[in-house]
Amino acid sequence: MPAACILYTEYTLRHRIPMAAHLVKLHAAPDLVDQVYQVLLDAISDGSLAPGTRITQEEIAQQLAVSRQPVLQALRLLKQDGLVLDAPGRGVQVAPLDAADIAGVYAVRGALDALAARLAATHAGMLDPKLIERGRKAARSRNVRAMIEADIAFHNAIYAASRNPLIARSAHLHWSHIRRAMGAVLQVSALRESVWDEHEAIAAAIAAGDAASAERLMLGHDERAAQHITRHLDAAARDTPAAPLTQGDTP
Repeated sequence: MPAACILYTEYTLRHRIPMAAHLVKLHAAPDLVDQVYQVLLDAISDGSLAPGTRITQEEIAQQLAVSRQPVLQALRLLKQDGLVLDAPGRGVQVAPLDAADIAGVYAVRGALDALAARLAATHAGMLDPKLIERGRKAARSRNVRAMIEADIAFHNAIYAASRNPLIARSAHLHWSHIRRAMGAVLQVSALRESVWDEHEAIAAAIAAGDAASAERLMLGHDERAAQHITRHLDAAARDTPAAPLTQGDTP
């Protein structure tokens, strides 16, 4: 299965294999490579497998109670996606989180999100209000996974409302990196308080059929998200507190 299709399944959100600090055993199935890929992707995204962690086929195969072959194929896909790199000597290691790389990913995502919002508004798409409620509830709970999944669900709804399936396919190629960066930042920093107000404003502009406002609001939203995340990633790389927020921004 192509990596793009596999990444697309990452964000269906309803058939996720739970990921804890220790990997769980898997039952044999035709899509075993997909299952191994998903478990490793979750572990990398939520920090269970931290940047720089060395991964070997033997260790993963033993923990998941599978043969080395599906592990090898899953690691190849992760390497192709830029989530793991060759390690010195033997095996692979989890790729570092680089602020400049994430900024580049957000630049691409911002363009796709803005297009999706504009197209969704031309169809006067009505987003489910429960998406906003779910996001605000997740923010109050401070549950990192819940916050990330609520954010992904909101953006997925806009992709669907755009009625252009190529936008979702293209955007989902980058979501694993964004999800990983969000997870790293949310573990040490509060969610920006304005996030779900921004989401609600975007949804309102889409419902009103105001394509220009929907596009503008989405661009601003993604730019602020990118600034917030890259600021914290830069600070973490220097092992210093994040720089103060600019006037009008919120953590």
